[in-house]
Amino acid sequence: MKRSDLERRLRIAGCYLKRQGGSHSIWINPKNGITEAIPRHNEIKEPLAKKILKRLDAE
Repeated sequence: MKRSDLERRLRIAGCYLKRQGGSHSIWINPKNGITEAIPRHNEIKEPLAKKILKRLDAE
């Protein structure tokens, strides 16, 4: 999955970018307070993308 597609799905679910590090971006879901690190690669493998979406309640 492309990182831009993953970020779009996170924004639709109400998540927002908290901060950016060197190799990861930290996203937070304000509804449950969970944060998740998202790698800053152009392509994110499908199992990892699904795990991130599930953890942030963005499915």
